[in-house]
Amino acid sequence: MELFLKLFLAHLLGDFTFQSKKWVAEKEEKKLRSGKLYLHVLLHSVLAALFVWDINLWYIPLIIGISHFFIDAGKLLFQTENNKRLLFFVDQILHIAVILIICLLNNPSAITIEDIFGKQFLLIVSSIIFLTHPTSIIIKTLISIYTPKTEMDKGDSLENAGKYIGMLERLLVFVFIVTNHWEGVGFLIAAKSIFRFSDLTEAKDRKLTEYILIGTLLSFGIAIMASLLFIFFS
Repeated sequence: MELFLKLFLAHLLGDFTFQSKKWVAEKEEKKLRSGKLYLHVLLHSVLAALFVWDINLWYIPLIIGISHFFIDAGKLLFQTENNKRLLFFVDQILHIAVILIICLLNNPSAITIEDIFGKQFLLIVSSIIFLTHPTSIIIKTLISIYTPKTEMDKGDSLENAGKYIGMLERLLVFVFIVTNHWEGVGFLIAAKSIFRFSDLTEAKDRKLTEYILIGTLLSFGIAIMASLLFIFFS
């Protein structure tokens, strides 16, 4: 775990703290011809060496540097405006996966498959996945017959903003409950009520108010039930 934290910190410093926007812009423009790409790879190798600080583990900075080059090069070559956001997360996941593999190979007994894919892990992943898109679809299906036509529907809101807000609020409810901070759920409900109040006042539509209230109560209710089930089966 100590080695993983060291390499993960080195990665955060190399990819975010010590990499300026100019570096990123030049890499995206020149791709493999960019000198900043190779300087960026060298920086990661140096940071990994400094954090590991063990001559017997000389191969770790080397692996970090080589893998970082191929991952970043692939990202730059295949990146477009449409998939830029997706490739950012894929890029980060691959870098972290390399660090995890290095740690497992360096000390196989430190983390076992049971530790990674044990009951607790599967419960957490299942709960998180359930509270995102599946719950959004369930709520949308349940209240679809009540969908109001209001004057607020003018396309002046962010695309899919409501769906992602719902996902985030359910995940926050899950975190608050499983960490035994129920007061956070109350704060979240209060905060959402304040932000929604102006919209509902502007709309002056009773059906819209009832529609939002039903959706909100369903969202919080499902999140609370999922959290309680997680605690019960943990």
